[in-house]
Amino acid sequence: MKSISIISLFLTLIFSILVVTVIAVDTITVNQTIRGHRTIESAGGVFTLGLFGSGSSHKRYLGIWYTKIVKRTVVWVANRETALLDTSGVLRLDANGSLVLSDGTNKVAWGTGPFICTINPVAQLLDNGNLVVRYENDSNPENFLWQSFDYPTDNILPGSKIGRDMEKGLNRYLTSWRSSDDPSPGKYKFRVNTDGYPQLLVWKSSSVKVRFGPWDGIQFSGVVLNIPELSFAANFVFNPKEIYASFKVDNNSTLMRMMLTPNGAIQVLRWMDHTHSWKLYMTEPLDACGNYALCGAYGSCNITQSRLGLGACGCLKGFKPKFTERWKLGDWADGCVRKTQLNCGNGDGFVKYTGVKFPDARHSWFNRSMTLKECENVCLKNCSCTAYSNIDIRQGGIGCLLWVDELVDIRDYGAKGLDLYVRVAAADLEESKSPWQKVIAIPIVVILPVFVGVVICLFIRRSLKKRKLRRKAILRIIPESDAKYGKEEDDMELPTLDLIKIVDATNSFSQNNKIGEGSFGLVYKGILDDGQEIAVKRLSKDSRQGLGEFKNEVSYIAKLQHRNLVRLLGCCIEEGEMLLIYEYMPNNSLGSLLFDRMLSKSLQWPQRYNIINGIARGLLYLHQDSRIRVIHRDLKAGNILLDNEMNPKISDFGMARSFVGSERIANTTKVVGTFGYMSPEYALDGMISVKSDVYSFGVLLLETVSGRKMKGFYDADPNNNLLGHAWRLYKENKFLELVPEVIIESCNPSEVLRAIQIGLLCVQPHPDDRPSISLVVLMLSSEILLPEPKQPGFFTERTPISESDFSSNNLYELALSNRYSTAELGPRFC
Repeated sequence: MKSISIISLFLTLIFSILVVTVIAVDTITVNQTIRGHRTIESAGGVFTLGLFGSGSSHKRYLGIWYTKIVKRTVVWVANRETALLDTSGVLRLDANGSLVLSDGTNKVAWGTGPFICTINPVAQLLDNGNLVVRYENDSNPENFLWQSFDYPTDNILPGSKIGRDMEKGLNRYLTSWRSSDDPSPGKYKFRVNTDGYPQLLVWKSSSVKVRFGPWDGIQFSGVVLNIPELSFAANFVFNPKEIYASFKVDNNSTLMRMMLTPNGAIQVLRWMDHTHSWKLYMTEPLDACGNYALCGAYGSCNITQSRLGLGACGCLKGFKPKFTERWKLGDWADGCVRKTQLNCGNGDGFVKYTGVKFPDARHSWFNRSMTLKECENVCLKNCSCTAYSNIDIRQGGIGCLLWVDELVDIRDYGAKGLDLYVRVAAADLEESKSPWQKVIAIPIVVILPVFVGVVICLFIRRSLKKRKLRRKAILRIIPESDAKYGKEEDDMELPTLDLIKIVDATNSFSQNNKIGEGSFGLVYKGILDDGQEIAVKRLSKDSRQGLGEFKNEVSYIAKLQHRNLVRLLGCCIEEGEMLLIYEYMPNNSLGSLLFDRMLSKSLQWPQRYNIINGIARGLLYLHQDSRIRVIHRDLKAGNILLDNEMNPKISDFGMARSFVGSERIANTTKVVGTFGYMSPEYALDGMISVKSDVYSFGVLLLETVSGRKMKGFYDADPNNNLLGHAWRLYKENKFLELVPEVIIESCNPSEVLRAIQIGLLCVQPHPDDRPSISLVVLMLSSEILLPEPKQPGFFTERTPISESDFSSNNLYELALSNRYSTAELGPRFC
């Protein structure tokens, strides 16, 4: 019996050790707790998560610190604003995936979430210092339910970010500790500022204290963060989805961090094992010149001069101290003023500065693709422009950054970087010229105005003549049939642009500028002299179909103005070229995002629903609110363009048709458009009405919901198409299966059901059963009761085709067959 007791005791001891080992891992499971001095460690033992006390008070905080550093170095704190007042704190993970920190009375001091429909959530401390909540079997960072890296405190670790995530609605920034032993929020914040060109700023309340200059492609202007011997490098990402700064260290065993100190300094520190201390590699401000705007407007700080006893601040060339006596006494806050006021457009020039920290860019304008010369021209034409430069130092310098206010916080730091060009008056440029240059300049100053006056007169005369010829050319291409609609010369308000400007804007129609093509010809991206981005549609000289489209665009879209229609800026008809100039849409077409496996992830449900609403409002304008009623006839995903805020713009009116007065329906002998989007009565009988566009909208709506093409849809049933698939799921109450998995978490089920029901109502076989577009807009934006849809038109699509299928009775199915193009089927409808 005694031997059995010893064995039992031994097994119990082993079991206890195993239990302790299991608990001492890097994860917290549902309803597991951390309390008292209990902690968890990351898998590699780099970081520890637990409760800690700070200073002489009894307050306790939940934090993350380095495991192997004896003097605790905390890099993240959860409950900064609500400290625990005793040692009874408990951290637990609930079934909803929410981390909750509470005191002994169950009063919550801090928490995350909750999250919807979580299955077996776990919290895990990673070796990079990131505390994450994830699904038990999913370690993909893209799928984390929550992570501490999205809510930094006073430290940035390798791989973490400071900045904005527009898709997730996050704004990551640092807030200093109140003091070295008090982790509650202090006076300073370090964040990405997105006014003008993005920068990193340290704020104290509403005042800027320290500024990192704009990112030049390699580093922040005026702040050297890259440390080659440590493989430490800063990075800055700026795109429509994210704006953030980060840093990386190639050697994972190197412990490094960037910290906002309680006194507002930014430091980069590395742990040194042999000295058991943190080594300071960079601090900002390093000296007096690092303090924001020390020298005021148009002043430049030079720390070398300060050390020589000459004063840290000096005025830029062409400027003088605003208050001379104060300046001499070392009071530079009021800065400098111009010696000579600018005379915009009459001789202003630029002084080049090399090796300076760029001025505060909160009042700036930028374009990422301009050349330096283009940038100079834009600055000269803008009387508010005070300086310009390239944005990116790579490729010899690219992009354009313009300052449109006083230049503040410049310093001379002598490092390699981009050149800054500061605008000064012509008289101040003269000071730097030699006497010989001035002698030559005198007759030029006298003769030049006379010469320029003659040239201007000739130019105006020639321009008027060219404008008259262009007007005649435009009127000549308008379809004769438009005369019956009451079109007169005075109605033609479409501006004309010079061919040479379009050639320059598109880099001579370079292949690198090509962004699309169609039956009319090619489309190019261009940038005008004023920095405006444009899209240029160039009619192919041998395209007869394209000529008709060109005429339609000039006839219709020039008169249509709505926020959900692409804007036609002008046209050009010169030297055999026929060009249409549109506003440029940076996010391309809805189809290019919707049907791309990776890009479609960026189109979450709120954006898709907003796009659907925008398209409906654009159609409402065409059908009802514009001065001419227009039927688009080719509404599809490829003809919906997206601006920089993902707002939809209906484009391509080459196949549009207008109705006059009380006209509601028309017959056509030529069916044009894209099969799959055509209504049955139009595809089979050539009957066109506003309900034809409503049918196309219904197909487009279902494509937007599902992310799947009408044309090219594949399903288990070979006789099914997207409409039939949506109808079946709707009838079986499985409508959420139509939504792609990548957006299912962002969707609103009631909105999805409503959208699918509206889409099915729009694709009813008979036009009278389809709602008007005004009713569609109302149904999308309100909770009115919807009628039950019937089986949609063109339910089946891929029935096997035989010779008998080419009879007129079988054109219904044939019209949507993916094996036949518009060109192949078109003549059979004529």
